[in-house]
Amino acid sequence: MLNDAMKSFIALALKEDIGEGDVTSESSVPKDLIQDGYVLAKEDGVVAGIAVAEEVFKQVDQDIEFNAIFEDGAEVKFGDVVIELNGPARSILSGERLALNFMQRMSGIASKTSEIVTILEGTPTKVLDTRKTTPGLRSFEKWAVAIGGGVNHRMGLYDMILLKDNHVDYAGGMKEALIQVAEYQKGRPNRLPLVVETRSFDEIKCALTASKNTGINIDRILLDNFSHSEVTEAVERFSSSATLEASGGITPENVRGYGEAGVAFVSMGYMTHSVKSLDLSLKTTPNVS
Repeated sequence: MLNDAMKSFIALALKEDIGEGDVTSESSVPKDLIQDGYVLAKEDGVVAGIAVAEEVFKQVDQDIEFNAIFEDGAEVKFGDVVIELNGPARSILSGERLALNFMQRMSGIASKTSEIVTILEGTPTKVLDTRKTTPGLRSFEKWAVAIGGGVNHRMGLYDMILLKDNHVDYAGGMKEALIQVAEYQKGRPNRLPLVVETRSFDEIKCALTASKNTGINIDRILLDNFSHSEVTEAVERFSSSATLEASGGITPENVRGYGEAGVAFVSMGYMTHSVKSLDLSLKTTPNVS
């Protein structure tokens, strides 16, 4: 999953943090000192970002030995040793903060996603992420969602057509928007997935009618801010004609109701924009207190 763009981002992040040099480590730690280090879990959760942390330490110093005790997606408990390190002490210290920043953020997202997946167990519903991510970190955060058992929505504005309320309003209506999308798709070498956001049952019917009249296939209809009972009705009336996704105001407290309504997907910005980082720490000994 680590592509060249992500590796370049890590390099920029290291430059931001280390700059011209880690003056604290250089001034206080002997240059030739070889030492062990341990990344410890300070709370229970799902770990993510192992490969990212390894890349951080690799870019800092190729001589750092990196041994992952747990794999991405594993459940860890308070006190678990997640990663073992051995190498130049200065280098371990220089890479510590950035490696932990990535892992803590990604593990927090994976842990929260896993929690949502568990809540939805026994229903047909899968949880999707959104574009409500930290600028520059979207690839890392969506990776964490997948590690936690969620499903990635579109990566950006370029890989899916998602007609939202403002697009429909600017275009002059649902029918007009879909007619223009149909023409746009004809001019492309490869068809893009099409998701249409709807705000009412009338808009759902309008979208399906326009789809039939224009010959354009709608991959998914998004039910925006529909209540549990409205989603239940939409599933009963329209699930045979389109895959349905619920979105808007969905939280861990109410997501189970959407699953029980039978919707195929729920999309939740909550997993990336409101998540708490998992508490991880680097220590020189494997003991935790």
